[in-house]
Amino acid sequence: MAKKILLSLLVFVIVLGSGAWFNRIDLMLALVKYRSDNGVPIGPNREITWQRGEDVAAGSSAAQAPNIIVILADDLGINDISSFGGGVADGRVQTPNIDQLAAQGAVFQQSYAGAPICAASRAMIMTGRYPSRTGFEFTPIPDGMGASVTMIANSMDHGLPKAKYNKAADEGGLSYDQKGLPGSELTVAEVLKERGYHTMHIGKWHLGRGEGFTPNDQGFDESLFMASGLHLAEDDPNVVNAKLDFDPIDKFEWAQMQYAASFNNSGSDRFRPKGYLADYWTDESIKAIKANKNRPFFLYLAHWGVHTPLQATKEDYEAVGDIKPHRLRVYAAMVRSIDRSVGRIMQTLEEQGIADNTIVVFSSDNGGAGYLGLKDINAPYRGWKITMFEGGIRVPLFMKWPAKIQPGTTVDMPVNHIDIMPTLAAAAGASLPDNVEIDGKNIMPWAIDGVPALTPKRTLFWQSGYYRVVRHGDWKLQVSELPKKDWLYNLAEDPTEKVNLAVSRPEVLAELRGLLDIHRDQGRGPLYPYTIQAPVAVDKTINEYVESGDEYIYWPN
Repeated sequence: MAKKILLSLLVFVIVLGSGAWFNRIDLMLALVKYRSDNGVPIGPNREITWQRGEDVAAGSSAAQAPNIIVILADDLGINDISSFGGGVADGRVQTPNIDQLAAQGAVFQQSYAGAPICAASRAMIMTGRYPSRTGFEFTPIPDGMGASVTMIANSMDHGLPKAKYNKAADEGGLSYDQKGLPGSELTVAEVLKERGYHTMHIGKWHLGRGEGFTPNDQGFDESLFMASGLHLAEDDPNVVNAKLDFDPIDKFEWAQMQYAASFNNSGSDRFRPKGYLADYWTDESIKAIKANKNRPFFLYLAHWGVHTPLQATKEDYEAVGDIKPHRLRVYAAMVRSIDRSVGRIMQTLEEQGIADNTIVVFSSDNGGAGYLGLKDINAPYRGWKITMFEGGIRVPLFMKWPAKIQPGTTVDMPVNHIDIMPTLAAAAGASLPDNVEIDGKNIMPWAIDGVPALTPKRTLFWQSGYYRVVRHGDWKLQVSELPKKDWLYNLAEDPTEKVNLAVSRPEVLAELRGLLDIHRDQGRGPLYPYTIQAPVAVDKTINEYVESGDEYIYWPN
């Protein structure tokens, strides 16, 4: 009864609150935390026993099929990878294990995320299809997040126009658990499972939590699921936290998120992970690899790092050195943990004698986020996560397969996350059904044999509501309704998108607008409406004041 009275009081105060004797934002966040703390209980860590595969017959097609591992980082800026000439904190923190993976296989020099935001990209990796086909266009956000983040954002003054919240669409629509990739979609896990693969998911999912949407419902035999978003308990003696007072999303995350995992659809049986998430997911991945080394397996290791909330272990924090500001040092330590994970996975494959016939793919779901307040993570490109300038959608894509791909291979043709699904299916010898339209291409031949000289130029699309983009050959067009503007660039001459040619090249503008319109008209609508329209500065981080004349976009999600 006391809890109900407290909850009612908090709601009453937040709804009516405009008095000077309390802070409405703090009270709202207290309510978010109260609801989170009193949700599904979190038990102690429990041991995961991965299914153990039996030996397949030597010489059989199953024995010859490559193992497949996809390692996906979250919000990793392209300049955080030292093999691209950068590295965190002006190169003070290198990524030697990721660099080695890249050097030992193929580097796709113009690789793109499916979207500049997490969930839509992950859906495209799984399906090889655009949101215009699946309807999975907008990232699901927890119930209450839209109203909360809008309220917090509009209480701050960053020089941007106000965020917009669609209350009717939010409160009258689907719940968070019901917003997911439809079970009718064909995933790479389902395709590989039909080919005889044992399929495993570890880490983040973000494609639905309710019945019919989970990894186990979408083709994965086993799933160790990130049930909430803290990398380590906030008060853990081995954690170093960095809170971002200037970021509305960060404030909500610290109030709402917990430190929890679940296994095989046991959402009501949540438990504490065993250690820092990047290391815990890697420990479990190694166990899963060892258990299945004698049969073909597919492992999707979807890291939460380096996504906020910014948290690192004390060991990584000390190892990266005295970097300023504090949040950059924590971020650098998080990058170090992802790099260590890659190294440990590669070492395990060597130790188990299966490295030569294992495909390892490494990428990030989108570019680095401007709401971190860190300037150079996407350098030299403009823009951030939740923009479709190159900084938001340029990501690393490395592919290693010693049995087939020569070390030091580079591919210059633009590629996209939609290409991963058909590529892995073809490498495994799996057939795609004729009644499913796949937008991606099998890019493995480009990694093995190179791109044929007469290969047609690619046309790639991105969309989020009224903000739409097409790259056609070297030309890239962004169009938006809020603000109403066109941005046209020739990426061969202007890869960092400095000179807008929308006025001076009207014939190219018309051609690319026509492609965008065809793409939109041939597609379906989104599964659910966007509930927030958030302004994002293109060239400044969230903790820099936006002046008159600075460019910004509105991101509908």
